[in-house]
Amino acid sequence: MIKVLLAEDMHMIRAALSALLRLEPDIEVVAEVTRGDEIVPAALSARPDVAIVDIDLPVMDGITAAAALRPRLPSCRILVLTALGRPGQVRRALEAGIEAFLVKDAPGERLADAVRRTAAGLRVLDGKLVSAALEYGESPLTPRETTVLREAARGASAEEIAARLHLSAGTVRNYLTGAITKTGARNRLDAVRIAEDAGWL
Repeated sequence: MIKVLLAEDMHMIRAALSALLRLEPDIEVVAEVTRGDEIVPAALSARPDVAIVDIDLPVMDGITAAAALRPRLPSCRILVLTALGRPGQVRRALEAGIEAFLVKDAPGERLADAVRRTAAGLRVLDGKLVSAALEYGESPLTPRETTVLREAARGASAEEIAARLHLSAGTVRNYLTGAITKTGARNRLDAVRIAEDAGWL
């Protein structure tokens, strides 16, 4: 029996995934979580063979959570799900050592097959996504520019970002200018769009 942990914040999608997997005679859903920071504690408690992790989770994104889980529970393999196969996200997943990367609009039967293959130690990656990731390159943004741009993506002003990150508003503006320049954007909104499309945020 393959034990699975599901990490998905959208209740209907998580329920549908769980119901789909429960139809399989050799797969058992042993834990379900809605936030990235819940993945490691739930996995340490339930000891799944495979963690199915959505990238866009609240509090902590799925790739970061998966990278934190690997050293704590090496026997648990990771299958990342995403609504959009962004090249930067695929690259991050590969660099984090994630074994499988599946787009959510794949046919339902592919999920159970991907779980079995991931549990067996095989890589399950869409060839087109991997090619695009390798072609696209790494993020040009520094960690601080990424953090500031991520806050800007939530609609925060420079002053609000400064207060949250304990920086001056001028420093935040400098980081935003750096991000705009490095992404080749016209303004901060364009920089957010480019970085999100690339999977850098």
